[in-house]
Amino acid sequence: MTRKVILFIAETLDGYIAEENGNIDYLIDNDFTSGETNDREYEKLVKHVDTVVMGRKTYNQVANKLSPDSYPYDDFENYIMTRKPNDDVGNIHFVDGDIIDLVKGLKKESSKKDIWIVGGSSIIAPLVNSDLIDIYQIGIVPIVLGSGIPLFSDKTKFKELNLEAAKKINGIAYLEYSK
Repeated sequence: MTRKVILFIAETLDGYIAEENGNIDYLIDNDFTSGETNDREYEKLVKHVDTVVMGRKTYNQVANKLSPDSYPYDDFENYIMTRKPNDDVGNIHFVDGDIIDLVKGLKKESSKKDIWIVGGSSIIAPLVNSDLIDIYQIGIVPIVLGSGIPLFSDKTKFKELNLEAAKKINGIAYLEYSK
């Protein structure tokens, strides 16, 4: 069984994953819940994932800003794409290489669990362009930033997807697409 590559990410209504300076406080400082329903989309995802792939900027945000006291992906194999790799730290691997080659290799590994692409946009574009993302799970948060770092950069080529599901959980619209 081939492992699936899943892009699970939040973006603003106008398509940004971060402010221009990389700040994601809009995700932290806002409560998108109306108390209607418990949002369990993240918990559903991590049940069938054992590998995460992200860029260095995303890793720095997660490790230093979002969760400085406890790295949330300790239970997964972590691949951090960077031009300045550090030595591996346990299951955190700093990779200076081609994201396409890395993901192709990970897909071939023997595992019953999938691969989660955490972000950011610089690693997403080559994966979209190489048709390596199997499932796109995108949470649209009810905020308009006006400018910022787009989920899909101008380096992303045309790609037609199939809508598999759309649901509202509190203030977030979750869309799931497949290739």
